[in-house]
Amino acid sequence: MKAASSRGPGEAAPSRPSLFLHLLAWMLGALVLVWGSFVVWGYQTGVEEAQELTDGHLASVAALVLNWKVHGDVASDAATPVKVPPWLRAHDYQESLSVTLWDAKGELISRTGGAPMPRFEVEQGFATLKLAPQSVWRSFTQWSKDGTAKVTVMLALSERDSLADDLAMQMVVPGLWLLPVIVIVLGIAIRRGLRPVNTLSHAVAQLDLSQDQRLTETHVLRELDPMVHSINTLLDRQQEALARERNLANEVAHELRTPLASIVLQAQALESVLHGRVDRAGDAESLRQALRRIGRDALHAGHVLDQLLALARAGRSLQDGPLQPVDWAGVARTVVAAQAQAAWQCDDSLSVVAPEHLWVKGNAVLLESALRNLVENAVRHSPPGTQVEVQAGHGDDGRVWMQVCDDGRRLGGAPVAPPADSLHLGHEIVARVLQAHGGSFGIAPAPQGFTTCYRLEIPAAG
Repeated sequence: MKAASSRGPGEAAPSRPSLFLHLLAWMLGALVLVWGSFVVWGYQTGVEEAQELTDGHLASVAALVLNWKVHGDVASDAATPVKVPPWLRAHDYQESLSVTLWDAKGELISRTGGAPMPRFEVEQGFATLKLAPQSVWRSFTQWSKDGTAKVTVMLALSERDSLADDLAMQMVVPGLWLLPVIVIVLGIAIRRGLRPVNTLSHAVAQLDLSQDQRLTETHVLRELDPMVHSINTLLDRQQEALARERNLANEVAHELRTPLASIVLQAQALESVLHGRVDRAGDAESLRQALRRIGRDALHAGHVLDQLLALARAGRSLQDGPLQPVDWAGVARTVVAAQAQAAWQCDDSLSVVAPEHLWVKGNAVLLESALRNLVENAVRHSPPGTQVEVQAGHGDDGRVWMQVCDDGRRLGGAPVAPPADSLHLGHEIVARVLQAHGGSFGIAPAPQGFTTCYRLEIPAAG
């Protein structure tokens, strides 16, 4: 049963998650994750490339200087500065390179650049030199081939880091500008891709359950076919259930109309007797007949209502509690014992042919109600002297079967009219109980010696 809504007439319905936003969030999350990994990787690559570039630059300058014949230092005021084009950054020409050249004895031959004077004892190869408290330089030192000169080429470490940042940002910035465009394009693509789902949702919302409508599969995507098929299956079951309920309601109304109308007529007859409107000699007999008729009609109406209550209880599909192991053979013996008095009054015979135990998983009350309906129908609506037998056993498919058989037609007598069960409420109760247990109910071929047989099957316990 659905819980009643606690919202007032003026309150808005609570917002629910959107499939579009859900998909967009997941795609953006994946995109940001990949993009972040790309940014980190790009930055690291830029730093590594900058390091390799500057180290190679230092080594190239060192080789160039050692192969020149340098005769003396160039004064700082006479040094020719690097002319930087206006569209290039400072590090593009590495103008902060400093070169120091010594002879084999450690005498300074030439010194260029703004770096502090390095020590002559610096080992060959690359090194990071701290020449002042706030001055760190990347250096490359090399001796000439003949061992007559030694050169150290230096570059400010801050400039190399600036180059690394620039290379990394050249890779990252275009991606950051492109990210909003990708978000917009993804949103449009997802919205366009969800259009078939939105169309299907609109078609489902337009369905009228009171009419025999179904969804068309003409323009539905292949991936949505199972959903459309499931919805159409539910619609067919809904229409079948509505038709069954309408027929049941009509039969119940028709069945209750007769006893209620009879009760009204008999009540009017009693009123006439009490007011002396009939012959006094027939008053006592008329009164007795009216009372008997009222009693029968009241029992008739009460029986119909009892059947409706049992039908409603069976329709709840075992929601009151979980399935429990039930000895169905014991239930059959209990039902037959309870109907023994009614069978004796009708001169019928009742018997049970079943194993000592038949364990199934279900609701004992509902299973007893279903079997009692079949036994009552067999006793009440068959000629006197009918043999009614409840048979049970294990099936080959792991199911337990039970059937109620009688030989009423073989006797050739007139069957008793079923005043309340003419609308098949009893069979409807049995069918719903078996459906709730995952079983089946229907007419079965009568075994030898019997003419009518109704069979019930449900899965065995364990």
